[in-house]
Amino acid sequence: MLLGQEKLIGGRQTYQSLTTKISDIVLFNSKHPLSWYITVGAAFMLLQGLMLTVTYLLYLGVGIWGINQPVGWGFDIINFVWWIGIGHAGTLISAILLLMRQQWRTSINRFAEAMTLFAVACAGMYPLLHTGRPWVAYWLMPIGPNVLGMWPQFRSPLVWDVFAVSTYATVSAIFWFTGLIPDLATMRDRASNRAAKYVFGMLAMGWRGSATHWLRYETAYLILASLSAPLVLSVHTIVSFDFAVSLIPGWHTTIFPPYFVAGAVYAGFAMVLLLAIPVRAMYGLKDLITMRHIDWMCKVTMATGLIVFYGYMCEVFYGWYSGDQYEWFMILNRMRGPYAPFYWSLILCNGVVPNFFWSKRVRQNIPAVYIISILVSIGMWLERFIIIPASIHRDFLPSSWGIYTPSMWDWSMFLGTMGLFVFLMFLFVRFVPMIAIAEMKDLLHRAEEGHVDHMPPPIHTTADAAAVVD
Repeated sequence: MLLGQEKLIGGRQTYQSLTTKISDIVLFNSKHPLSWYITVGAAFMLLQGLMLTVTYLLYLGVGIWGINQPVGWGFDIINFVWWIGIGHAGTLISAILLLMRQQWRTSINRFAEAMTLFAVACAGMYPLLHTGRPWVAYWLMPIGPNVLGMWPQFRSPLVWDVFAVSTYATVSAIFWFTGLIPDLATMRDRASNRAAKYVFGMLAMGWRGSATHWLRYETAYLILASLSAPLVLSVHTIVSFDFAVSLIPGWHTTIFPPYFVAGAVYAGFAMVLLLAIPVRAMYGLKDLITMRHIDWMCKVTMATGLIVFYGYMCEVFYGWYSGDQYEWFMILNRMRGPYAPFYWSLILCNGVVPNFFWSKRVRQNIPAVYIISILVSIGMWLERFIIIPASIHRDFLPSSWGIYTPSMWDWSMFLGTMGLFVFLMFLFVRFVPMIAIAEMKDLLHRAEEGHVDHMPPPIHTTADAAAVVD
């Protein structure tokens, strides 16, 4: 076994070297490689396409999309569910793994939390624009009859989504910011630019690192983690109810909530790998995001992928065992209908490809992990495509059958939200410590005390410390 696979922090690190390595990425522009500027530039161009698409959409209406009768839900709901799913890994890594005291989360939790916020921001655009009148979206909130003269329709899954997603975004943002406070104080103390000192000083909220501050911080952090943990189960369960409470064949099944949640974690961890691997290479963070972190993420991806594939098999079994001709026809239509290539591609991406992670050699092969993560992300998008257009383009009456073809504007909006997501992620890398400095120091301290896996002995001499910093 390689040495880098045995530990959670590589190299010979000290508290000073950890602080310098992480904070200098933000404080010194020279730490940003050319690939960062190229990526941000490409994402910004896609973002401009999103702005153009939304402007044209508000001018002409949702008719510019490919939706029709009977396919009233298209790319907008497909991408909404896909983006919400991607955001789940951040809450899982941050909250549940914290409560379970999993030390390997430390190097990736900050990154995953930011991914959650930006994925939810991308997801929230779609149902708002899908309503056709986003400027009156406040009607969905229970402001009450004293203001609007009416209540929202609480039987509508759209209203459930409003409550679930807004709660999820709010708690995730508070949890993310709370974890940032000690590191913001570190940035305040190390910044040489006066403006940066003021900004980080205001955001640090007077943090001085006293025992009282640490006590209140850890208490608040655990409380927020406890509040966030149920959201992993509740949010995507409620999103699955958008389909499961209907009478559409292929939708009203009890397996949807658990396998939607598993699919969300599955897609989220694949996206964490897609982002962490290039950033790890760009900034030379192989000592902090080690092969052991990647190995654990691959294992979680594989486990949740098997749960998702089990859900697919349950759907087929339910369609056959129910004896309902419409249910069985929907399953056969997915397999042999006009969208059959997408269905079998879904089975390949989500049923076959993740099994390569059983092999330790594959899990330790960065290019292989990256390719599999891409295929998983494609597979999870195809899952939403099969669930939505492939289930409603042929309903109970053959006379009302149709076909769904996404328009140019569907694609431009989808690619635009991807640009928005990448743009925000790389701005986060530029202006905020992407790895939790305080938690990494705590991990190093535990290693010295023998509470976590064995690591090389820490540096005690000034010359050695200077060598590591350089």
